[in-house]
Amino acid sequence: MSKKSNTSKRYTAEFKRDAVALVRSSGRTVTEIAREIGVSAEGLRNWVNQDKTDRGEGSAGALTTEEREELRRLRREVREVQAEKEILKKAAAFFAKEVK
Repeated sequence: MSKKSNTSKRYTAEFKRDAVALVRSSGRTVTEIAREIGVSAEGLRNWVNQDKTDRGEGSAGALTTEEREELRRLRREVREVQAEKEILKKAAAFFAKEVK
């Protein structure tokens, strides 16, 4: 029995775009194309679904690629602001002791 690697292979945006275009234009199944280009069918299906969402044809509530990137950026900013807030609280407590 072989172990599955925990690291996922990264594909360029261009590769993903071309793979999705092939699915859309060929009339063949996602599984057939995935096998042909050497990616997982599930991964290719996800790319196709994300493409549909980006073109406004996705399921209700699905985030576009742009919205996902913004959400990622905003979450990172929130983490940074929270860290800065903790530092300021500690500094304020330190200086409050010094003033007494």
